[in-house]
Amino acid sequence: MAQSNDLFFARTGMDRDRVQSTVDEALKGSDDGELFLEYRQSESFSFDDGRLKAFGLRAVAGEATGYAHASELSEDAIKRAANTVRAVAHGHSGIVAASPARTNKHLYTDIDPLGSAEFETKVKLLEEMNAYARSKDPRVKQVSCSLTGEWQNIEILRPGGETYRDIRPLVRIGVSVVVEQDGRQESGSFGGGGRGSYESFITADYWHAAIDEALRQALVNLDSIPAPAGEMTVVLGPGWPGILLHEAIGHGLEGDFNRKKTSAFAGLLGERVAAPGVTVVDDGTIGGRRGSLTIDDEGTPSGRTVLIEDGILKGYMQDRQNARLMGVAPTGNGRRESYSSSVMPRMTNTYMLGGDKDPGEILASVKKGIYATNFGGGQVDITNGKFVFSCTEAYLIENGKIGPAIKGATLIGNGPDSLTRVSMIGNDMKLDPGVGVCGKNGQSVPVGVGQPTLRLDGLTVGGTAA
Repeated sequence: MAQSNDLFFARTGMDRDRVQSTVDEALKGSDDGELFLEYRQSESFSFDDGRLKAFGLRAVAGEATGYAHASELSEDAIKRAANTVRAVAHGHSGIVAASPARTNKHLYTDIDPLGSAEFETKVKLLEEMNAYARSKDPRVKQVSCSLTGEWQNIEILRPGGETYRDIRPLVRIGVSVVVEQDGRQESGSFGGGGRGSYESFITADYWHAAIDEALRQALVNLDSIPAPAGEMTVVLGPGWPGILLHEAIGHGLEGDFNRKKTSAFAGLLGERVAAPGVTVVDDGTIGGRRGSLTIDDEGTPSGRTVLIEDGILKGYMQDRQNARLMGVAPTGNGRRESYSSSVMPRMTNTYMLGGDKDPGEILASVKKGIYATNFGGGQVDITNGKFVFSCTEAYLIENGKIGPAIKGATLIGNGPDSLTRVSMIGNDMKLDPGVGVCGKNGQSVPVGVGQPTLRLDGLTVGGTAA
């Protein structure tokens, strides 16, 4: 793949100095802003080689943001965008904030996932996955497989001539299986991916294991019984169940919600918001993870931000605008879905650190409760932290032993309160397999989640048992 400066200037015929002059003039009097250039290639198993060159120009004045974008990458289009965003600074006399600090770290350089396997290989892979899944069990009635890849190259131009570049590969493989027995149908799924090439995900060992796991979940659910309801002890498994942490707690720790005081965590810095031993971090520097970036979409280097330490609220995730308005430093969490979206503070890889308890000891400590190992959809109210999450794989716990699988269980509570109910933390912290997607204000970005096995006391469970 060509380097960013070739993609955006030599190939388009634009003059870098003239474009820089347009950016400087457009952002005069603003507090912050940048020209965000994007080149993106993406594919799925159903089509190949979709391409897009585009830009977004943003001006920030106080709490106001002016934003314009276009999929036509030319000097004239950038000038038209400049005329649009200039209005936000009318009558404002701000001085553009200092540029983000530089970093010598590059998480991804020459990785090209789209070119890491031939198109015919990808199509054949999906055919083999389908055949393998159907050969495993006669109860398999439906198989869905997917393989997607993306290569994104960005360049950020700031007033004064500062430029920032990043390359961002992304791949994902997924499978879902529907089984039927005696007229009852159940499903299971598994997916994996990250910021790299296809190579490690299209090996037979990997996709065999992915299908085996999806089929295992489906067959477990065939034998499930209706879930009980009421207040009870809940044990969350490691890894993907961290999506509950992400939704119920993570969004409430983003800077914009706290600056506007619409988060349940607003104004609580330095106070206890969780049980002792609970430490939550957001880390965008872990190589290969879906949420990891060399720099965020404003040019700030990604970092490791401690949000909660031993139960005490230590900080929020910040983009440049909210950090400036709150008088703190940006944390590298300014993200946007694409050139056509404005920046917001968003999570990268958000997870809880491990504790000192053996997972078996945690399960053995529960006389009666449920063990939830997989989650589907959920809803969260940021203002009060209330959440409802559906379990796609869960079991009864009876006298310290894992009992039958249950169907239709939902976890109900609120994020700040649930953190105080953590009574045991496992030593098995695990990140998810690489499938997380986070939505906020209509924008979706890839993220990572994780946690160890956790015991929470007195959580409300919604069930289907009569």
